[in-house]
Amino acid sequence: MQGFDHVASGKVREIYAVDDDRLLIVATDRISAFDVVLDQPIPDKGKVLTGLTVHWLGILDTPNHLISADEVPEEVLGRAMLVRRAEVIPMECVVRGYLYGSSWQEYEAGGGPTTEHLPDGLLQASPLPEPIFTPATKAESGHDENLTEVEARRLVGDATYEDLRKRSIDLYVQGADMAAARGIILADTKFEFGVADGEVILIDEVLTPDSSRYWPAEAWTPGTTIPSFDKQPVRDFLDEQAWDKTPPAPPLPGEVVEATRDRYIEAYERLTGTPFGDSSGTTGGWRFATGDSP
Repeated sequence: MQGFDHVASGKVREIYAVDDDRLLIVATDRISAFDVVLDQPIPDKGKVLTGLTVHWLGILDTPNHLISADEVPEEVLGRAMLVRRAEVIPMECVVRGYLYGSSWQEYEAGGGPTTEHLPDGLLQASPLPEPIFTPATKAESGHDENLTEVEARRLVGDATYEDLRKRSIDLYVQGADMAAARGIILADTKFEFGVADGEVILIDEVLTPDSSRYWPAEAWTPGTTIPSFDKQPVRDFLDEQAWDKTPPAPPLPGEVVEATRDRYIEAYERLTGTPFGDSSGTTGGWRFATGDSP
């Protein structure tokens, strides 16, 4: 983007340096599946991710990196955040409240680092007795890898591990309670933290459909596969194709693109209680939900 130094690209985000203390994070409409970025974007996806992150950062009780979502260039208004620079702590802070995904697979296979302390007899999508902290590596490419507690403590140190574990579980509980009041289950999520001016702060996206597993409460039944508010239509389509999961990915049909966009927007509207509009609202296509927490 003109006038800013490009710092890094992710699967979804572009990061620019504003000055020595501030970054501009821009959420694109790119989408990835099976670690491959697809050619077709999902319209408005970047605005949903940014809008939800701003919403949550405004109501969660924790220090964070957000400076403003308004003081950004007009061309990226609605999909960009001006944030404090931070030294990233190299650990994904994953919290699970339900047994699903990789943890369910591990549990069903006999247990492992994320499930070894769980009771017998749980089903897929069962609520856990209490949220569990299952940190993972921050992979530059490919999948993050689960860490044992010993490995995680060795990576970041005992004091940092305990601090991040407590912060992450507290944030998960806050988010889960607020989502439940909107008829949504927060099954699991991941947080990232960094250090700025000697303070540990929450960074990156927060409680979005890309970083969290959200379920409609009315569709939840333990022992079954639960539909989620994310890119599931894309994964389902790609799973049906004769594709070896290497680039390029098969092109997405228009109905899959539209169904995926609809899921992201429904998540935004249900979680914030605020309508999403292509041209209405205060910030480039979505409205702040300040003061609208459940």
